[in-house]
Amino acid sequence: MLTATVANCSILYPGLPWWDAPAAAARDGYPAVEFWWPFAGPVASDVEIRRLGEALHDSDVELVAINTFAGDLTAGERGILSHPHRVSEVRENAESVARIDSELGSTLHNVLYGERLANVSAATQDDTAAENLAYLRSAIGVPLLEPLSGTRPDYPIRTAEQAVAVLDRVGIETGLLADLYHLAANDQDIPATLRAHAGRIAHVQIADWPGRHQPGTGRIPIAAHLELLEALGYSGLVAHEFSPLP
Repeated sequence: MLTATVANCSILYPGLPWWDAPAAAARDGYPAVEFWWPFAGPVASDVEIRRLGEALHDSDVELVAINTFAGDLTAGERGILSHPHRVSEVRENAESVARIDSELGSTLHNVLYGERLANVSAATQDDTAAENLAYLRSAIGVPLLEPLSGTRPDYPIRTAEQAVAVLDRVGIETGLLADLYHLAANDQDIPATLRAHAGRIAHVQIADWPGRHQPGTGRIPIAAHLELLEALGYSGLVAHEFSPLP
């Protein structure tokens, strides 16, 4: 049966600086980790990349995924992929991500689409996202798109169908990130979604709903969904991406 072998350091260990999180993941028995973009801006410095590498090496854990730069998450930003005035940041960030891939071994990269801008047409934003995603496909490992939940009504990728439509426009076959928490929070029929898009899924993240805490604290039958994924042929990674309750 599929099991979660990846720790999302950015949400599991919020009280630790990012460079201490791999050691915490190792103590909790995870052989691999992933991060939201942990650095302040789109470009990671030599010192930051070296420090991340040392933290992974000292903890003997593998870095399998790292998000691309998504703007200021604390201020409510949810990505910059579709924002025409931030194309240079996407390209600069891609250079850092490619270097992390080369030096530290990561291959999967969740790319947040970006909330709708009031002063730019949706068509222009979608064109920008497609152009940036095509660029990222050639510059970094595997760019991923996930349906995102939350209170912001201006985030346009809410369903697996919407994410797949963007991937289809760019010609990316396997790039769907199936986050069971977000699918449940957006009232998606999870078994039907998994059956419809199993061949497109490149990564899986789990948290229970409601609450976004560990499995067993909410109403999602996570074990059953993972069994279905395995039966459908998914053999990739599963990550714990939840806010842990004591």
